[in-house]
Amino acid sequence: MTKTEWYFEYELQYNRPGLLGDISSLLGMLSINIITINGVEKSRRGMLLLSKYDENIVRLRSILETVDTVKITKLRKPKLRDKLAVRHGKYIHRDEEDHKTIRFVRAELGILVDFMAELYKSDDHKLIGVRGMPRVGKTESIVAASVCANKRWLFVSSTLLKQTVRNELIQGEYSKDNIYIIDGVVSKKRANDQHWQLIREIMQLPAIKVVEHPDIFVQATEYNIDDFDYIIELRSDENEEITYEPIKETAFGQDNGFSMFDF
Repeated sequence: MTKTEWYFEYELQYNRPGLLGDISSLLGMLSINIITINGVEKSRRGMLLLSKYDENIVRLRSILETVDTVKITKLRKPKLRDKLAVRHGKYIHRDEEDHKTIRFVRAELGILVDFMAELYKSDDHKLIGVRGMPRVGKTESIVAASVCANKRWLFVSSTLLKQTVRNELIQGEYSKDNIYIIDGVVSKKRANDQHWQLIREIMQLPAIKVVEHPDIFVQATEYNIDDFDYIIELRSDENEEITYEPIKETAFGQDNGFSMFDF
């Protein structure tokens, strides 16, 4: 019988010396192995567990519900967010109203790259949008996640090194293992019909597509925000507002202090 992974998280009600040792001993008596352990958010501790028998997990819950020093907050098969929380010691934050929108700040680039890399590794083809102001690290994070996931990245449109607008792909660039990166601003402002035809072809591929500035992208295409599987928002700090006014002014040729390289 193969062992099953579980995510166990508890909140400290009374942090007395030796509490972690007591819980570890209990897990040992139930033949449950600890894979990873870390503090998660304030006063919480998370563990990735491995158990051969599901009934031992049921026993663990039953026993811990009788003690007053800890409160079980999660005991379930691990989700991606759970694994990242144990790995990095904090949860990624979803939008309260739209759960497919996930928010990061620049100080969390490590967990952002890790999160995107895990998305890239999935066999499911996904459409991912990335929102953020200039020079916050959007493109760099997308590329770094591709490296972590051991995937090849292709710029369909971008301003990372120079303004890139592809009108065709060469043989070998059509692959489900590639990460296709599209900058919605560059495509809308600079692209021709051949470029948009290429984007339509790429959108039909069973591969990961990442679109920077998805709100601008949907203005120029038949796609809408609901077509995206994830929307990632990256800010310099929690209070930064993501606005597209500078982009709109640039599109009309006004001088606003931003260049296309900034975006």
